[in-house]
Amino acid sequence: MGQRGSRKKPVTPDVSLPKTRIAGGYIANDGVGAYPGLAPIPMVRGESGIWEAGASVDSTSAAWTDFSLDALNHRPYMFRITQEDGFIAYRTDLYSRCQIGSGAFKPGGAHYEGLTMGLSGLGSCSVVVDPEKITKSFEENVWPEKEFIDETEFWADEFTGKKLPQSINDLIIYELHTGALGFGHAGPGTLKDAIALLDHLEALHVNAVELLPLSEFGDGSMENWGYSTSHYFAIEYSGGGRDQFKFFIKECHRRGIAVIMDVVYNHYTQNGERAEYNYDSNRPEHNSYYWYEGRPWDYAFPEGGYIDNMSTGWDPRFHEEIVRKMFISSAVMLLREFHIDGFRMDQTTSIHGYNVLHADGRAVGTANMFGAKFLRELGRTLRMFKPGVFLMAEDHSDWDEVTKPVEDGGMGFDARWYSAFYHNLMGDTDQGDAAKLIYRAASSPGSSLPMDKFASILAGSAWQKVVYNESHDEAGNSSGPFADPDWTGDAGKQYTSARGIVVAANSAFLTGDTRKYAEARCHFAWGMTALSAGIPMFLFGEEVGAQKRFKYNAVLQNKEDIAGMARGEGRFLYRFYADLNLLRSAHTGLRSRSIEVVYVHNEHRIIAFRRWDANESFLVVANLADYPYDHGYCLYNGSIEAGLWQEIFNSDSAQYGGDNRGNDGGKLYCSNGSINPVLPFAGFVVLQLQR
Repeated sequence: MGQRGSRKKPVTPDVSLPKTRIAGGYIANDGVGAYPGLAPIPMVRGESGIWEAGASVDSTSAAWTDFSLDALNHRPYMFRITQEDGFIAYRTDLYSRCQIGSGAFKPGGAHYEGLTMGLSGLGSCSVVVDPEKITKSFEENVWPEKEFIDETEFWADEFTGKKLPQSINDLIIYELHTGALGFGHAGPGTLKDAIALLDHLEALHVNAVELLPLSEFGDGSMENWGYSTSHYFAIEYSGGGRDQFKFFIKECHRRGIAVIMDVVYNHYTQNGERAEYNYDSNRPEHNSYYWYEGRPWDYAFPEGGYIDNMSTGWDPRFHEEIVRKMFISSAVMLLREFHIDGFRMDQTTSIHGYNVLHADGRAVGTANMFGAKFLRELGRTLRMFKPGVFLMAEDHSDWDEVTKPVEDGGMGFDARWYSAFYHNLMGDTDQGDAAKLIYRAASSPGSSLPMDKFASILAGSAWQKVVYNESHDEAGNSSGPFADPDWTGDAGKQYTSARGIVVAANSAFLTGDTRKYAEARCHFAWGMTALSAGIPMFLFGEEVGAQKRFKYNAVLQNKEDIAGMARGEGRFLYRFYADLNLLRSAHTGLRSRSIEVVYVHNEHRIIAFRRWDANESFLVVANLADYPYDHGYCLYNGSIEAGLWQEIFNSDSAQYGGDNRGNDGGKLYCSNGSINPVLPFAGFVVLQLQR
C-alpha cells in the first residue's frame, strides 16, 4: 500500500453488517467516520520515497499493538496527507485491492451515514483485503464475506478441462461488456451474468474473451464502459468485484477460453479528487500523477500546462518512475494474482504519439518519449513474468517499435488493432474514402463496389493485426449515417454508427427477405474477418444479430437477450458463426499469416484469396452481389494450384437459413490457374486443395 508523497495516516471504521444493510463507515475529509477505537497509524518515508507502516513504526504504539493486520481486514481506510501548504487531505490508496461501494454516489468528502454499497468506489474509501485469500463461494449475502480459502486451493482445479490457446494466431476473440448482460433483470449485468453466458460462448467455439475494462472506474456503475480508471489494482465492485472475477477466470480456463483484460493507461478518471488528482499538492506543477509543463503563470489559465493526448483526460506523468511502476505493477498483479492471459491496451498512440500542450496544441516530444519508455518497460516486465502473455495495442500508428519483440528493444506487442479493416469492410462511420463494402452494398443496390481497395486492406491483415467487423467503438457510438430514434441529446450526435445487421439492412425493418439479405451480408463480413490472416474478433451480440446500439451512455436500456436470440430469430446466424469459428480452429492453414488476394472485380463485387501453410491450402471466393452465380464464376490466377479443390464450407447452407447455392460439397478442378465455382449471393465458399 506504499505511496510516494507527504505524510499519510490511514484511519479505519467498522463495516461488518450484512451487505444490504451496511450504513456508515465512510471516512469524510475531516476524518469523521473513522473506526472510533483505532488511532491513526503513522507512516514514515523511506530513502526510496515510499511511505510505509509496520516494521518502521514503533512497535510499542498502542494503536499498533491493539489492532493487528487481521483486525484491519476488510475495514475501510484512507491516507491522511499533510500537503506542502499545510492543508490536510484525505486520499484513497491508489494501490488498494478493493474500493468500497457498488453504486454511483460520491459524497465529495462530506459527512455520510448512508449505505456504503450505494457509494462509488472512486469517491469512497480503500479497503484492506488479503490478496492470498478468496471467497469459498461465488456469492454470500454478507459483507465482508465469512468463508475464505487459500488461493492455492482455489486455483487447484483451474486447468481440468480444455486446453487454452497457446499462440495469438490461434485466438478467436469475443469482445464483451459485462454491464450489457443480464437481460431480464433490473440494472446492469455482472460477472454472474458473464459466467451464465459461457455455455453460449463455448458452443460458439470462441477461445478468448476480451472484457471491457473492469478495474475500478469513475462512474461506479457497469452502465459505464469502464474507460476511466481510478484504481488500477481494484476490480469494479458494481460488476462483482475481485473474488467473483477470479471465479469467472477459472471457469473460462476450464473451458479452454483465455481471458484478455482491456486496460487504460493513457489517462485517469476525470473525477478523481480522492484518487490521482492533486494527490499530494494543489499546485499544478506538483500534481504528482499528471504531466504538467512549466508553471501556472506561464499560461492564461493554470490548466494550460497539462498535456492533451486525444483521450478523455490529461496525460499521466510518465517521466515519474512511480507512475510507470503503478501501471506496470497493476498489470503484473492481474497476470499473477488473477491469472489473466493477456491485455488489450487502450489507445497506446495517445501514450507515445499524440501528446500536445493543452494551452496551444504544441507537440510535447518529451511526453511522447517517456510514454514510449513506459510501454517498453511494460512489455519487458510482462514478458519476464509470462513470456507467452497475449499483448494487443489499440495503436493507430505505423511505428514498427510497437510490435518489435522486447529482446530487440521494442514494446513487444503481438498485434495492434486494425481499424482500417472495419472502415473498409463495414464502413458506417465518417471515414472519408474507405471502401465501406457492407454499407455501400446495402445502400446502393447494383452499384460497383471498391473490392480492390478492400483487397489491399485484407492483404495487410497478415502484419500482426487484430481484425474485426464490429467493436465497441463502432457499434453505435461513432459518428455515422443512421438516425438514433431514441436520441434525446444534442442534435449533432443523433446520427451514429449502428450494429452490423442494421448496417447490412440499411436500417430497414428486419423481417422476411430483408433479414435474409442482411444475414447474408453479415456472413460475408464475418467470413472476411475470420478467414483473414489477422486475429479475428467480434463484439458480443453480433453472432445473433443484435440490433440495438451499444452506446456508452445507454447500455442499460439497450440490453438484448443474447442467449434467447441464439435459440430464436438469431439461431441461423449463431450456427454460422459457430461453424466458421470451428473451421478456422481446425485448420492451421486458416490460422497462418499467409494470404494472397488472387482476384477482384469491382463491378461483379467479387474477391478471392488464398490461405495456406506447409500442409494445407485453401481458396476463399466471395460474392457481395445480391444475386448468385448459379452457373459458376470463372476466375483466373496463375498462383492457384492445379488439382482438385473440394468445397468444405458454404455460407449459403440451409443450416444458416440459406438456399444451398454452392457446389454441394463437391470437387472442382483447377487447370492453368482457372477455376469455376458456383457462388451464393452475398456470401462465400471455402475450397480446400486435395493432396
